[in-house]
Amino acid sequence: MTRTAAEIGAGLAPAREARPIRPGERIHVLGAAGAGASAAALLGVDAGAIVSGCDAGGPSPYTPALDVLGVPLAWTHDPVHVTGDPPPDRLAVTKALTAIAPDHPELVAAASQGIPLEPWQQVVADAAAGRTLVAVAGTHGKSTTAGWLTHVLASAGLDPGAFVGALLPASITGGLPATARRGRGAPFVVEADEYAGNFDAYRPAVVALTTIEWDHPDVFADRGAVLGAFAAWLARVPEATIVANVADPGVSDLLDELRGRPARVVATALGDGTADLAARVVASEPAFTTLELLGPGASNVSAAVRVPLAGAHNAANALVVAATALELGVELGVAIEAIESFEGVGRRLERKGEAQGVVVYDDYGHHPTAIRATIEALRQREAGRRLWAVYEPLTYHRTAALLDDFAAALATADAVAIADIWAGRDPDTTIISPEALAEAVRSVRSDLLAEAPGSVEATATWLASRVKDGDAVLVMGGGRSYRIAELLLEALA
Repeated sequence: MTRTAAEIGAGLAPAREARPIRPGERIHVLGAAGAGASAAALLGVDAGAIVSGCDAGGPSPYTPALDVLGVPLAWTHDPVHVTGDPPPDRLAVTKALTAIAPDHPELVAAASQGIPLEPWQQVVADAAAGRTLVAVAGTHGKSTTAGWLTHVLASAGLDPGAFVGALLPASITGGLPATARRGRGAPFVVEADEYAGNFDAYRPAVVALTTIEWDHPDVFADRGAVLGAFAAWLARVPEATIVANVADPGVSDLLDELRGRPARVVATALGDGTADLAARVVASEPAFTTLELLGPGASNVSAAVRVPLAGAHNAANALVVAATALELGVELGVAIEAIESFEGVGRRLERKGEAQGVVVYDDYGHHPTAIRATIEALRQREAGRRLWAVYEPLTYHRTAALLDDFAAALATADAVAIADIWAGRDPDTTIISPEALAEAVRSVRSDLLAEAPGSVEATATWLASRVKDGDAVLVMGGGRSYRIAELLLEALA
């Protein structure tokens, strides 16, 4: 069932212009162990708010940074978090929660007390009030590109603030790995997600667009609906500069739909020398991809760029990063040097370790295009190894809507394991099964081992008995899939 953004965010205050967070303002963050919500909590504390949080899922890789700041976290949901003395001034939540759990005890309590309900993105936007907001948006590549841009701006001495939907390494945050960077400079980078208008709280001065295609079938009926959401958002900021990967068909179609409304468009592209900043791939090696810069934007720098992340998609992301940094006043040579030193963000083709000759990677990929590109990137990184694609499907509705595309993408691996589906915000868990996806993979390639072993724990155990010296295992998904990688390495060790 497809629902509108208004239905998904029922009960939440509408997006508004950002206002500075008041010192001493009390903010309670529901679902604080999530990537984005944890960033809202971190940035709220930095702005002087008194922040608390709760999450029934327990601690996560995102909570240690909150612990260090002394943010009180509860691992249950209880109305007392909202009705206590004193109560919070506002409650920050994940927008989808209002659709799947309208009777959530804390939401009900807040409504009865007249406490405003806001998406956590509004807290992030308020933390960035008064700074130069830079929004990185697109179906794929947002986290990597936003983290990369933050690294470049920090390396150039601009001391940016940031929210990124993946763990930034300590080298960027200046402390523990976290999804936020405080910073005191003018730029503030945010990862802007299109789901149900999550990006509506952001009013950026600069927008970086990576790719656009159909995703989130529970809220977007088709590709046109996705383009419409982007167009409506960008119409609110007609003076924003748009840095656009015009080699992507979706981004190109969006610019056509905007019909020249953006104040300024900076085009980037792999292989198209007419773009403002372009490049072609001249070498692909395990440790890096070498680009030759093309186009008018590359006239005064060295022609060669060594991109430290594998895959053509990351080469395209690097161009978006470079062009966006230029718009923010960074010299191209300085930007390139920083691009070449980027170590990546968490769960984006992250090498977790090696045991008994088996190397294990973890990735957030949960869309057919991302899965295919990540498999290709790992073949570049680990050439000659047998490649296992291990996938925990993220939501039933996405798996059902894109079943054939998922099967085709996974079938580009050498062996496949499908863990139980992570339901997330899904109300209906009967429409598809992991076994059905494994069967669809086998229908694409009958010679391929493709099984559905069960839970995250069962999948790790199943893999441990089948992988061999020389294999590469790529774990993908957005729920608890990261545990497969950890458990597999523990079992092998």
